[in-house]
Amino acid sequence: MRFSGQIIGVDESGKGDFFGPLIVAGLLAGDADLEFLDEIGVKDSKRVTDKRCLVIAERLRARFPHKVVVLKPEEYNRRYDKIRNLNILLAQCHAGVIAGLANQVSSRIDFAVSDKFGKNERLESALAATACSLPVKQLVRGEAVPQVAAASILARSEFVRQMDKLSEELQIKLPKGASAHVDEVGRQLVSHHGIDILTSLAKTHFKNYQRATAGDLFPR
Repeated sequence: MRFSGQIIGVDESGKGDFFGPLIVAGLLAGDADLEFLDEIGVKDSKRVTDKRCLVIAERLRARFPHKVVVLKPEEYNRRYDKIRNLNILLAQCHAGVIAGLANQVSSRIDFAVSDKFGKNERLESALAATACSLPVKQLVRGEAVPQVAAASILARSEFVRQMDKLSEELQIKLPKGASAHVDEVGRQLVSHHGIDILTSLAKTHFKNYQRATAGDLFPR
């Protein structure tokens, strides 16, 4: 799916991962850029290996105006605890990226396209709160739009980098997703470092948190 014009694409990564941050990225590209995006292999990041995402993201960052917001676990948990709604938090982050990127460039921008994650009015309201009047389209499977696919690769590559950094600091490989293996790694971390370690590493409203901290076996 392609739209004509100078378009900001926005997408996120880390939303379904217990460990690691939430990343929201935006990228501005126009009609003349679509051939290049296709040539370098831009597509929905879920269809690209993490290694390849890192390579493509370098080329995107070198050529296009972009903005990446990293919501590390401690900040993510503080903000989520206040609003108790992931879609509202996503709307705030998407709006911040759109407004920030719009303010960052002097060239014309026709509209933004976001991968749809909830009610349209949530993102529209969050964007209005930033005083940004840019029109925004919200699409299910928005990654079919090249600009959104490019944003998804920027977001995924940053998530991979952040996870690798945390894993190196802890000297333990943090798994992605929210599987039983994630629970087991969570239990190991709590056993060695105490329950509070998860606040700085993970999204504590996930059910994985209860499973990793169940019982009174762990030091606080």
